[in-house]
Amino acid sequence: QVQLVESGGGLVQAGGSLRLSCAASGSIDSIIAMGWYRQAPGKQRELVAGFTSVGSTMYADSVKGRFTFSRDNAKNTVYLQMNSLKPEDTAVYYCNAEFYSGSYRYVRWGQGTQVTVSS
Repeated sequence: QVQLVESGGGLVQAGGSLRLSCAASGSIDSIIAMGWYRQAPGKQRELVAGFTSVGSTMYADSVKGRFTFSRDNAKNTVYLQMNSLKPEDTAVYYCNAEFYSGSYRYVRWGQGTQVTVSS
């Protein structure tokens, strides 16, 4: 079984910072892509930042210049440093990983971590 364990959410004032972590554990042979999505109440889940199957890092336009995505390959862990947070960043943030285990390709989601930015 593969698990994605997220941490680092919380309540912060506008202009503040938070750092999210997501560690993947279990039977993983290689990670194809991994990143962060978010879902605000009444809205669709959207990609925030992550690395793609071709190795490039991408960001949603709304977070460019404020959020920084990074990864530790040895630990199968990704991070999201969120600076200059705005109330519109309030959402549940989900980690997502696409990976190979044996001959099969899987996609897994974390349980989500709440980020609330007060004005």
